[in-house]
This record gives sequence, structure tokens and C-alpha cells, in this order.
Amino acid sequence: MERVLALEFARVTEAAAIAAARHMGRGDKEAIDAAAVEAMRAMLQTVRVSGTVVIGEGEMDEAPMLYIGEEVGAGGERVDVAVDPVEGTNLVAKGLSGAIATIAVAPAGHLLHAPDMYMDKIACGPACRGLIDLDRPIGETLRLMARRLERRVEDLTVVILDRDRHRERIAAVRAAGARLRLITDGDVIPAVAACLPESGVDLMLGIGGAPEGVLAAAAVRCLGGDFQGRLWPTDEAERERAQAMGVDPDARLGMEDLVRGDDVIFAATGITDGDVVPGVRFMGNEAAQTTTLVTRSRTGTVRWVTARHHLARKRQAVGSAGWRLPED
Repeated sequence: MERVLALEFARVTEAAAIAAARHMGRGDKEAIDAAAVEAMRAMLQTVRVSGTVVIGEGEMDEAPMLYIGEEVGAGGERVDVAVDPVEGTNLVAKGLSGAIATIAVAPAGHLLHAPDMYMDKIACGPACRGLIDLDRPIGETLRLMARRLERRVEDLTVVILDRDRHRERIAAVRAAGARLRLITDGDVIPAVAACLPESGVDLMLGIGGAPEGVLAAAAVRCLGGDFQGRLWPTDEAERERAQAMGVDPDARLGMEDLVRGDDVIFAATGITDGDVVPGVRFMGNEAAQTTTLVTRSRTGTVRWVTARHHLARKRQAVGSAGWRLPED
């Protein structure tokens, strides 16, 4: 893919973030999702690719826009598109930190078509590639990481979703002596953070959404880290669905299973403030400021793009595509 597309996809997540951020703290999750989906879809239609949504808002009968299988783009190279217009809808609804709008894009056939169910995941940064293993006790993994990083286990920080299903893992991390950060929602950004030395995060693990797992794996691939996942079906129907989609529910999925090749673009724009990307800032005179992390696996370059948006002009420019930014 042409490198100019990285900025084009950053524009896509910027649009979704601005639209969602208007609803911050209002408690209306449906309005947040609807605004972000509409904005993201409209901007995707301006990008010169022929894309197929492989990770989206659901099946065609569940989601009117950005559904799995939907064709997007203005025409061009065939690509797979994975989107999450709002990763952390609850966070936006409550005005809490850490919500993002995100997208991953790769050549057609290079992103796993993950079923909409849970996935067990583990992610680390480039310095610890080859050390993580879903089947190894977490305490042992932390000791291996500490040795590789020439640090103490007590200096490592692990991020886990605060869920009852993680009680044993939380206890294991504490028993090993590592620092622990429990989060309420959203495990894509913690996977990204594990690949950024300045973030203070060393490891992300736990059971979250499988679609988000593909997005996280794409980000980790671009950033040079390591990622493993395994589907976590909750009943026999989900197991059968995974098998019907060609995914072994018992298989440990490595990077090549989730995101193939070295031509991947990942972008994430902050909706609410977070450790990796700040949230949207609305200013006077019809202006908003966004910050987006955008990276490509081919070069490994990581950019934080700060943009000032003139919303009145943007309404005129994109209104014909069906996206109407909310009025103040």
C-alpha cells in the first residue's frame, strides 16, 4: 500500500473521534456509536482503495453500516479493513479516559476474519518478542521478561481488564510481584502501550473481544511487538460458528495467523484522554483538535499527528458524503 494512505486512514479515525466526542458524558451509547460509525463510513468512502470490512460493527442484518462484508472506499487496491469506530463506548458515555476510534488495513486476505466472540490475548513490546506464551504460567513469563529487560519483576507493569473471569490471572500477577493496572474497558490501546517504552506498560493479557484482538495484533505488528490469541467461545454454538468461519477455536493464534505480511497500516485517534493519545479538544470559532497515532509495519515509523479541524468548513466538504457533524 502507498504510504500516503496512512494519513488518509488517520483522517478516517479523526472523523469518527470528533463525531463520538460530541456525546461524551451524556450516557447515550447508541448515539455515540451511531455518530462515529456514520462519520467513519463517510470518510472511508473518500479513500482510494477497494476495501472489504472484515472486522466491523457486526453482520449485515445486525449493522446497517460498516458491517462485515461491506465494500468501502473510492476504488483502488483491494484491501481488508478492520474498524472499531468507538473502542470504549462506555468510557465515552461516562466521560472516562481511554476511548479511541481505530482502524487497521492490510492487503486483501491478510487480516483474520475473526468471529464476534471472546479471545484470550497476550501482547508485549519488541524487546520481549518470542517470550510470551498463552500456555505458560504468567509468573514464569514475567520472570523471563524481567531477565530479558534486565529489570526486576517488581518493576514490570501488566494491564488486565477488571473482570471476574480474570481473578486467577490477577492473583498470579500479584503473586509474582509485578505491578498491575486494572482497566474497565478497551484492550487495544493497552496492547499498543506495551510496545511503547515510554508508556510504562510491559504486558497486556486477558480475555476480551476477538475483533479487537485482530486490531490489537495489527497495531503490535506495526510496532514490532509480539501477540498471541486463542478464541474463547462461551458455548457450543460459538465453537461451531468459529469452525464454520475456518478458525480452530482451540488453536493458539500467532501473529501470522492474525495479521499476515509486512504491509499493515494502523491508526487510532483519541476520543477521551488516554495515556497514548489525548482526547478530542473542542475550541471556540468552530474548531476541534485531535491526536492520532498512525504507524506502518513496513517501516515501523510511529507518528503522533495533531490536527486542528475547522468544523464549519469540514461540514461543507463532507456533507455530500452523508456525514453531518453535530452543531454546537
